[in-house]
Amino acid sequence: MSDPGALPHDMRAAVLSADGVVRVERIPVPVPRAGEALLRVEACGLCHTDVHVLKGEVAFPTPCVLGHEVSGVVVALEGDGGRGIRVGDGNGEGDGGRGIRVGDRVVGGFIMPCTECAACLAGRDDLCERFFSMNRLKGTLYDGESRLARADGETLAMYSMAGMAEYCVSPVSGLVPLPDGLPFDASAVLGCAAMTAYGAVARAAELRPGATVAVVATGGVGMSVVQIARALGAARVIAVDIDTAKLELAMTLGATDVVDSRDADPVAAVRALTGGRGVDVAFEALGRPQTFEQASRMLADGGRLVAIGIAAGAATAAIEITPLVRRGQQIVGSFGARTRVDLPAVVGLAASGAFDLERSVTRRYDLDDVARAFGDLAAGRILGRAVVRMS
Repeated sequence: MSDPGALPHDMRAAVLSADGVVRVERIPVPVPRAGEALLRVEACGLCHTDVHVLKGEVAFPTPCVLGHEVSGVVVALEGDGGRGIRVGDGNGEGDGGRGIRVGDRVVGGFIMPCTECAACLAGRDDLCERFFSMNRLKGTLYDGESRLARADGETLAMYSMAGMAEYCVSPVSGLVPLPDGLPFDASAVLGCAAMTAYGAVARAAELRPGATVAVVATGGVGMSVVQIARALGAARVIAVDIDTAKLELAMTLGATDVVDSRDADPVAAVRALTGGRGVDVAFEALGRPQTFEQASRMLADGGRLVAIGIAAGAATAAIEITPLVRRGQQIVGSFGARTRVDLPAVVGLAASGAFDLERSVTRRYDLDDVARAFGDLAAGRILGRAVVRMS
């Protein structure tokens, strides 16, 4: 779709206003600038981080458009500042060298590396300075401006690519081709839930084949950790949650054992399952002080706690210092992954069947029902991951 005249003037988007309410509005279709792509969004995943923003637990400017894991089709590359579009020439030029062309099926990673800061040049896309300082704090892309506005000109902040809309703009550096055999709707979750899990397992945990791990909280990301830990060689995966349905789903996705925290002390249960030894790696995927502390007490000597869950506000957890020191344990934070390297690996796992997309996504909503979808997520009514479809 290289003819700019074929693009609509406006689109539907889920706008979060300062009053904390999400409403579907019609706003102008954004125009990509140098190094960026315009996507026709097919689906956008629902993430609990969005709920933190909705509740004001994570600071972000409003009004804004949320949504940070998407699948879609590239309809334009590199806007020229108006409605004219300059598309890639078939050799990957004009798209940052990523080989992304108009018409490609893609998934977008929520961390959109600028490719130019010190972290990106060192290969640490997960620490991209511009992503955190400009997108996560100000809601802009890397020239300091949002690509979104209301019809009256009021600026709308962008949470990552602002994918809860019919069209979105992303730096091409955050996009990866989606094989034809993978479904659009479920594949949206590869860009956050699955990529975050991959970063935690392959990078932060440095998981070794044969390891025993515990996954504390089996929401969308935790369920992805279960799958990727097994795919990367964990011999034993213990899923810990308070929801029986989630634990049952975790078993179908690769967990070898489950612990229902409503019925037993999760620390004692995990230690009993491991003969008192504890686990090599504990993944905490909720971001609550209680579960963080529990995960730390599940560790074996030399074990590692990988913290994934985003906490509300300035929450803190109490960790006993002496066992940490004497037993050579470690606590490592993990936010996302290295998009340009790790997201293709995640797509590869899905293409091979090692990551089960269809079982991972358990609910689908239409864009007009987005407010209900966020309500279901906040109330814990969604198993695994849910996606919002744009059409």
